[in-house]
Amino acid sequence: MAKLIFGLSQSLDGYVDHLEMRPGPALFRHFVEHVRGLAGSVYGRRTYEIMRYWDEDLPEWDAEELDFAAAWRGQPKWVVSRSLNSVGPNATLVRNDVGTMLRELKARFIGEIDVAGPDLAGSLTDIGLVDEYRLYFRPFVLGHGTPFFAGPRPPLRLVASDPIGEDTIRLTYVPA
Repeated sequence: MAKLIFGLSQSLDGYVDHLEMRPGPALFRHFVEHVRGLAGSVYGRRTYEIMRYWDEDLPEWDAEELDFAAAWRGQPKWVVSRSLNSVGPNATLVRNDVGTMLRELKARFIGEIDVAGPDLAGSLTDIGLVDEYRLYFRPFVLGHGTPFFAGPRPPLRLVASDPIGEDTIRLTYVPA
């Protein structure tokens, strides 16, 4: 049975912003390996549209970026959206009954399925589907933006803390 994992880099004041907090080399390598090991990813519309950046190689990319793009493209993706009409390669559009679909994916797959997007994660938390939360704390203070937890924080229990590179600590929580 697969586990649904919600993990994102966040500022010290609790916000997520992919564009403001670009990862350094060690954290980027960590995410390459993480994505390579996933059974798939579930995206909300906004996060999926940001990640579509990786659909086609750009000439200025280095080897690490090419490696991440290849890993990202290779995994199955499910995109939860009522406003999109289509999604890119290796992706399935999900419009209705997200809870049932994700329960079926959890039963069908083995490993980890990434949940990408705080709003989507909040909805899945509300119905008890997120199995693990990974908070990657970075030395940024943004003062605004989208919070990691889009709604009330669920009761959590810390199960691990891991430094990644020189400037990141990952805290791993499970529902209490």
